[in-house]
Amino acid sequence: MRKKIMSIFALIVILCCGCSQDDGQEAITDTVTIIAPSSIGGGWDKTARAIQEILVNNNLVDEDIHVLNKIGAGGELGWKYTKQQKNHVLAMNSSLLITNHLLGQSKLTYKDFTPIATLATEWDVVIVSKDSEIKSAKNLMEKLKETPQAYKIGVSPRLGNDDQISFVLASKQAKVEPEKLDFFVYENSNQVVDALLKKQIDVATMTLSEAKKYYDLNQVQLLVISSEKRLKELPEIPTWTEEGIELVFKHWRGIMGPPNMSKREIEFWEMTFAKMVRTEEWKQTLKKYMWEDFYMNSSETTKFLDEENKKYEKLLEIY
Repeated sequence: MRKKIMSIFALIVILCCGCSQDDGQEAITDTVTIIAPSSIGGGWDKTARAIQEILVNNNLVDEDIHVLNKIGAGGELGWKYTKQQKNHVLAMNSSLLITNHLLGQSKLTYKDFTPIATLATEWDVVIVSKDSEIKSAKNLMEKLKETPQAYKIGVSPRLGNDDQISFVLASKQAKVEPEKLDFFVYENSNQVVDALLKKQIDVATMTLSEAKKYYDLNQVQLLVISSEKRLKELPEIPTWTEEGIELVFKHWRGIMGPPNMSKREIEFWEMTFAKMVRTEEWKQTLKKYMWEDFYMNSSETTKFLDEENKKYEKLLEIY
């Protein structure tokens, strides 16, 4: 009898909740999980935790939001997990979602997920230890042109990500043979910097927000940045163009859901992220990490991913 009463009560609650949606949006009724397919402190993780804080602080989502770090295989484990979910799970993404597949490292493609939004871009940098003999990006490329394996180059979390691709594109312009470069792959940027400081590698390529804390601690040098012009926050760091290489390269991040999300759920998240990127907290987050606003909604992101896939198909011909 109790089971029957509880079932009737549950049905009434569901029907009432359905009737209360006067804005045409679907309510989020469970705990929301945002998958960061990387270690704590990485770019995906920082973005996910910023989203978590802003959505909660601005009451954009009523229920609890948790960030779950699913680490491994260059995002693959987190994305596989996301694909298997049905409700109230989102995941951070980047170009690795595309390049993993194009390089034969994953069967997953961007079409296996529901695009929600593209959020921000940031710049890549090349770093060396504070006492390195390498004093400039130009000096680095001249040496690599002469001897491609002269230096060990650290990257995370997988070959084919934007950090490595930007370095390869720069080296190709410098007449270096990119296929001969000596890359060492680590799980995250913290491990890369640790290897750099221990002299296990000589050079590293990563995003600015990942490198900045070590630069602030005076542990590393930033040789070059992939922006169009010097940043006002870091006027001492030259661009690739200033080092004689015509390269501007943006590292983007976005958010997506599992396949087969309902239209109403997509509309809910699209509306929610459109509100989020207009908050003062999000603007301060962009400023804090020196990210740039790159917001696109679900349909715009779908077109963007198609374009990026074509772009990376061409870029990865060098592999």
